[in-house]
Amino acid sequence: MRKKGIKFTFNQKCRGAVLLAAMLSMFDASSQEAAKAVKKAPVFSEFSYTGEDRIYNENPLQPGEFYTPLLQGCYPDPSITRKGNDYYLVNSSFAMFPGVPIFHSTDLVNWKQIGHVLDRTSQLKVQDAGISAGIYAPDIKYNSNNDTFYMITTQFAGGIGNMVVKTKDPAKGWSDPVKLQFEGIDPSLFFDDNGKAYVVHNDAPPKGKALYEGHRVIKIWEYDVQNDRVVPGTDKIIVDGGVDISQKPIWIEGPHIYKKNGRYYLMCAEGGTGGWHSEVIFVSDKATGPFIPANNNPILTQRYFPANRANKVDWAGHADLVEGPGGKYYGVFLAIRPNEKNRVTTGRGTFMLPVDWTGEFPVFENGLVPLKTKLKTPAGVKNLSGQNGFFPNGNFTFTDNFTEKALDYRWIGVRGPREDFINLTKNGLKINPFKQNIKAVAPTSTLFYRQQHNTFDATVTIKYVPGSEKELAGIVCYQRETFNYVFGLTKKENEYYLVLARTERGKTTIIGSEKIDVRKPVQLQVVAKGDDYQFKYSTDKKQFKNVGGTVSGDILSTDVAGGFTGALIGLHATAENDITL
Repeated sequence: MRKKGIKFTFNQKCRGAVLLAAMLSMFDASSQEAAKAVKKAPVFSEFSYTGEDRIYNENPLQPGEFYTPLLQGCYPDPSITRKGNDYYLVNSSFAMFPGVPIFHSTDLVNWKQIGHVLDRTSQLKVQDAGISAGIYAPDIKYNSNNDTFYMITTQFAGGIGNMVVKTKDPAKGWSDPVKLQFEGIDPSLFFDDNGKAYVVHNDAPPKGKALYEGHRVIKIWEYDVQNDRVVPGTDKIIVDGGVDISQKPIWIEGPHIYKKNGRYYLMCAEGGTGGWHSEVIFVSDKATGPFIPANNNPILTQRYFPANRANKVDWAGHADLVEGPGGKYYGVFLAIRPNEKNRVTTGRGTFMLPVDWTGEFPVFENGLVPLKTKLKTPAGVKNLSGQNGFFPNGNFTFTDNFTEKALDYRWIGVRGPREDFINLTKNGLKINPFKQNIKAVAPTSTLFYRQQHNTFDATVTIKYVPGSEKELAGIVCYQRETFNYVFGLTKKENEYYLVLARTERGKTTIIGSEKIDVRKPVQLQVVAKGDDYQFKYSTDKKQFKNVGGTVSGDILSTDVAGGFTGALIGLHATAENDITL
């Protein structure tokens, strides 16, 4: 695995570890039955999340501007495609369920989430996957030759590996996966205007040919569109190591091919998803190469600037290009905005920059200087962020009373469908607790919302009378099963308690607890100011009392917990509580 928070590639050793974890942590099918043994399941209502990051307060939008990142929180590895005036964007989702969030726009500024590409258990087999396994680096492409959309990805779960799904309409559901017969990760499709198709992807060098740690290659295959398969025997290495193998470049990955003015351009990430991350570009007269690197690589990176710079954005790379309004190109890519202690609790979000492609090679405009937080909208486009169903960014408030017939798409499960444990009632969201608690490498009865700011507060009202010390419900702040906070109501003998517990590397410590009257609904709240988190409660909706003092968000950051995801805020219930008062 790569250094601190860096995206790794599953070699044989990693695959074995995943398989072993799967065998040790098989999903207990009786978990749904636990709900039947619980007399009174918790009901959640009046959820509110408010982000107040300083950078947005200090940089208010002026007319004709919009914020980047477009998607704050854990929306990494963006890929984008276009059909006419419709743009579609997807992200990695790892073990989140449903998987691969998909967004639609007609102007590249205002985006609506239209669902998820992988929303069925027949498509997504992550029930025993680690939080950073599952779905990696999806690529979305529109094939004008057959008027079909494709999403190709690597699923490190269920024995699937590289796979493709397709649809005629991204808003109306996608096919079941077709498993593809090649190794490696980060596959991308390219549909040429002559009817031919190709897959490019990251892979290991030929056996015994790896020259150094992080040495990878980019391969290309011919793709049989009629039968959705790579053509056996057509694989070819088109990049070995990276731009200049004599410099030992690491982790060449995330490839995409574009065609412009009759030439073929291959764009890849290089340097690993961390401080040395970058985007590089190659060109060829043929889709299968040979590809020659540009002499001005990288074309996007934040690697060269002081670590203590103000308003830092870092890790920029893993990009995809699209031709926007008026023929202007734009690039979407992942990056992070760490907190004051350089913690990465919000994960990797989706950023955007305009791209200058007036010369031979595309160059991200201002992609080689410290990234700013605002961009100019394309001509004639009005920023409607947060209005009329468009996704918000900057500082905003999201509220949900759970009174709609369907859940907002921003609510997700981990490792299993939300529908297995929730009911939307007239009084709010009822969560029927599984036997698994939050430490399980299995579906848990937890509804998650991504942490999208370094400074935020999240509040929810819970009505719940636990029946025993095995029952607990409340809020969790979750980086993974071995790194999390639980703030919930439970029972000891004949008394009811609110308990705050910290789990680090799988070891749980009680930070604080208080006796509480559960005859009335209780408001639970988490407040974060950078690395400082506080957990509070109220029984009158006016005065909030802190439990456990101020605690560190360190365990919610990838530099401590590892992996590739951002922190999640969860509404949680379990019938197998192991926090012993």
